[in-house]
This record gives sequence, C-alpha cells and structure tokens, in this order.
Amino acid sequence: IGSWLKKRGQRHDLVIATKACGPGVWVNYFRGGPRHNKRHLVEAVGASLRRLQTEYIDLYQLHWPDRQTNFFGRLGYRHEDNADETPIDETLAALECLVESGKIRSIGLSNETPWGVMSFLEIARREGLPVVASVQNPYSLLNRTFEIGLSEIAHRESVGLLAYSPLAFGVLSGKYLGGQRPEGARLTLFDRFSRYSNPEATRATEAYAALAKRHGLTLTEMALGFVTSRPFLTSNIIGATTMDQLRENIDTHGLILPQEVLDGIEAIHVAQPNPSP
Repeated sequence: IGSWLKKRGQRHDLVIATKACGPGVWVNYFRGGPRHNKRHLVEAVGASLRRLQTEYIDLYQLHWPDRQTNFFGRLGYRHEDNADETPIDETLAALECLVESGKIRSIGLSNETPWGVMSFLEIARREGLPVVASVQNPYSLLNRTFEIGLSEIAHRESVGLLAYSPLAFGVLSGKYLGGQRPEGARLTLFDRFSRYSNPEATRATEAYAALAKRHGLTLTEMALGFVTSRPFLTSNIIGATTMDQLRENIDTHGLILPQEVLDGIEAIHVAQPNPSP
C-alpha cells in the first residue's frame, strides 16, 4: 500500500485508517507482547507510517481492548481478572501525544463493548483528551449484536460504526452453501475460522439466500444492502480478492432494499438471532 500510495501521489484524496493490536498470545511476536500504553503505541504508529510511506494517519484504531472482555465470537461477558491491563486514561494520553505531534488525526476503537466505548468517551471528555470518532465492529445479517447496546451509543454520542465482515468471511456471498469450498476461498484456506460456519449460521444463511432469490437479488446484494441501510452506519468495509467480487460489492452502492425484503430479513433474524457473535 505504501509503495502504491507513494507512486500515485494522491495522499490528500484518501482517508487512511489502520490499527494497533492489543494483547494476546497469538500476537506476542509484536513488540514483545503488544499493549495500549505509550511506548507500544508510539512504536506501532511509527512503524505504520514507515510502511505506508506517509506523514500521518487519518484514523488510528485500537484493534481490540487491552482488557479481558467479550469479543471475537464471545457473546456474553465473563469477568476475568486482568491486573496488568493498561488504564484507559493512560491509553488516551498516549494517543493525545500522537495527535498533537501530527502523526494521527482521529482515534477509533474496534471490537469494543458498550462499556468500553462509554468509558473512553467519559474519560476523554473529563480529562480533555481525544474523543473517539468511530468503532469498527463486526456487523452483518449473521451478527447484529451491535444493535443491542452500541447502536444507541452510535446515535447519541456520534460514534459511527465501521462495519467489518458485512459478508461474514464470504459466507453471505453464498459460495459455501451446500458444503462447497471454492479453491482459494478464505474458509477453504483457513478452515479454523468457524465463526460464521456453525450449523445455526448455515441454516440462517440458507434462509437469507432463499429470501434474496425470491426478490431477484443475489445474497451479496441483499447482505451488503442491509448493512448499508442501517442508520448508525458510517462505513461498510468491503473486501475482495477478485475484480468480479469488487465490482459486485461496489455495485450495491445506492441499493435500497424494499420493505418486503427488510421484513423478511427481520423474520429470519427473530427465528435465528445472531448465530455468529
């Protein structure tokens, strides 16, 4: 991306967002075990700027919380002691230094809970620190948990949703229906990613595919159209590995789903709510 960006020379036409990962045994090779403290965030931002070959990042996000909580497929909160977690005020103070130095312009969260978002907002306003602009969480026909607590926060606090996995790892394209595993597809290459392919998710996907077909839509069109229609959405994060996928995704821009389709989606959601939290 950095080489492409340098060659094009259109930096000011783009909004670039990136993230700093949090703690986890699977990422201990990052900075000797990444945390959201000043040393780690300054180092992470510096490395991103070098790779991207740019002088600033428009939106810098915390990839997941520094504390133990429910994210990445965990629906309910189960408390775990985490004595070494980085306090939120310390994280915000580190981000303030990066904003003041001009290296980042806005801050965001990702895979965050309602408590987490409100804590960041409350502390920032009380201490005069940078206020969170967005939260990048999963949102799709198979995972609407954002609606439970975060959608109200998005409205009342002006923290927009950047919806990731709107096609649920490609499951909502329909390409895995009937047990198919297309060559080169994500779940073919990485079958350990079972978040969106459990039996409940498969049944829901089959129902959504049938609904889309009845209304002359592809499953991709209906899935992306639904996410884009949500009033709390700021951006629908698409991903593609082929030009055909990219064209189909882009072509859903401006698609307005009829009320009959939205009603059908709600009926399926009530019968099989959030099979892939």
